[in-house]
Amino acid sequence: MQITNVEVAPVDLSLRLPYRTAYHDEIDHVTVVFVRVETRQGRVAWGCAAFDPAITGETAADVVQACRACADRARDLNPLNTEYALDELAQLTERTPSALCAFDLAFHDLLGLATGMPLHRLLGGYRNRIQTSVTIGITSIKDTVSLARDRARQGFRILKIKGGLDPEGDVHRVQAVTKALPHHTLRLDADGGYTVEQALDVARALIGKLEMLEQPTSAKDLDGLREVTRHSPVPVLADQSVVGPASALEIASQRAADGMSIKLATCGGLRCARQVDTIGRAAKMTTMVSCVHEPALLTAAGLSFALSSPNVHYGDLDGHLDLIGDPTVSGFLLQEGWLIATDTPGLGCVVDL
Repeated sequence: MQITNVEVAPVDLSLRLPYRTAYHDEIDHVTVVFVRVETRQGRVAWGCAAFDPAITGETAADVVQACRACADRARDLNPLNTEYALDELAQLTERTPSALCAFDLAFHDLLGLATGMPLHRLLGGYRNRIQTSVTIGITSIKDTVSLARDRARQGFRILKIKGGLDPEGDVHRVQAVTKALPHHTLRLDADGGYTVEQALDVARALIGKLEMLEQPTSAKDLDGLREVTRHSPVPVLADQSVVGPASALEIASQRAADGMSIKLATCGGLRCARQVDTIGRAAKMTTMVSCVHEPALLTAAGLSFALSSPNVHYGDLDGHLDLIGDPTVSGFLLQEGWLIATDTPGLGCVVDL
């Protein structure tokens, strides 16, 4: 299969609800980069780069430049030789994993289109649906409960509450949501904001109320993360500490967490995500497929991956929900908090640009 044309299109998207985390004062918009790949056979595939500068250090200019370099190189590659093609592009994207992710998605989309198979089946086909959490940013107790009730009315049964700035306040917010929605599953994501002592105090205060505590300590502090994991009564997942197979192997070898969160955008796409999941599976560590603020095209890819592996126990794929003007026309369904794949070949999406 020969690529005849590649288009790179940066797009600015606003958020319906500004969003605050332990390492972001407020997020009200994101920049993403769509990649359109056309082949001599008349097939059109799409990829997307979404990034969080606080995690990977990428800038929009860096990502656009890397995508354009990849576009030039991709014209000489057979995208169905996926491993070779992506290995070539990896040399151009060492500092921009989201750019590699964009072409990884497009090449896998082409693979699905060429075989006539939906990507989740092509990757393994373990299931066809997964329940996702929906995230509530850092805000007051009153607003946290109000937002939680809104999401509950929309059908979501798993709520991820952002924290990390005020451990005592985080405990009160989780307790308030538990009281308001006693039958909902709650997760707390500290985004690396706690010390070891604070993390353990929070975990002990919320025994029986949390499904997991995500990234309690700094992403680079594996010793601290391991200490929390060893003594926490709540399961601990590594998130920002996981940036690729090498970091996943280090976490697994040190037993620094009970599980790992995988973001396609930050690790470079499906190929890298599958490697991380394999490491987790070998170490008997569960994985969660997560996201950044990203268009539904990227959510479709994360969903395909999540549905392909029996080791993926958790879904956290809500990054598209509050984007205004997302040009993705998605093929997956969202029903009562469940993401459900269809049998549309490839990623099952088109992009209206």
